[in-house]
Amino acid sequence: MSNTAKIQAFSNLTLITGGARSGKSLLAEQLGRESNLPVVYLATMEEMHDDAETVMRIGLHRSRRPQSWTTIEAPFNLSSAILDLSKQKQTCIIDCLSLLVSNILLKTNGEGARLPEARIQVSEEIAKVLSAIEKREDINFLAVTNEVGSGIVPENALARSYRDLLGETNQTVAAAAHAVFLMCSGLKLKLK
Repeated sequence: MSNTAKIQAFSNLTLITGGARSGKSLLAEQLGRESNLPVVYLATMEEMHDDAETVMRIGLHRSRRPQSWTTIEAPFNLSSAILDLSKQKQTCIIDCLSLLVSNILLKTNGEGARLPEARIQVSEEIAKVLSAIEKREDINFLAVTNEVGSGIVPENALARSYRDLLGETNQTVAAAAHAVFLMCSGLKLKLK
C-alpha cells in the first residue's frame, strides 16, 4: 500500500495530520470556511448511542459546523460517497481517514492471522478513495488523519495492526496530496 513513488500529487487534495487534540479538524474547518465555497463534511465515525464519549465527540464536531454545511456519514465506502457528491464547485472535508481505517480493521477483525485480509481491504478502499478524488476535480478535498506512529510500540496485536495500517495509509495519501500539514499544539507546519 505505501508504494508512494508512483503516485502523482492531486492539486485538489490537502492532507492534515497530527496527534490527538492537535487541531487537525479545526484547521480543516477553517480552510473549509476560507474556501468561500459550499462545504460538504464526510464523517467517518459511526455514531454509537451506547457510547457516551462518542456521542459527546460527534456533538462537539457538529456544533462547530455552520448550518449551511452538508454532513454525510460515510463510515464505510468513502469512495462511493465521494463519487456521489453533487456536481458543483465545492470543498469536501473528510474527517477522518483514521476512523475509516479503524472501521475496516474492526469489521474484518484484522489482527494476527486476519491482518493480511484487513491490509488488502484498507489498501483497496484507499486506492478507490484516491481514484474518486482524482475524478472529482471540481471538489477541493481536505482529508484529516491521525499520526499514530510517534509513540511506543503498542502492547496488543490489534493496536499494532491499526498503527501499521494507518501509517501505510497516511504515506499513500500524503504522496497523493499537493499539500500536507502537521498539526502540533494547535500550530501548523507545512510538510509539503
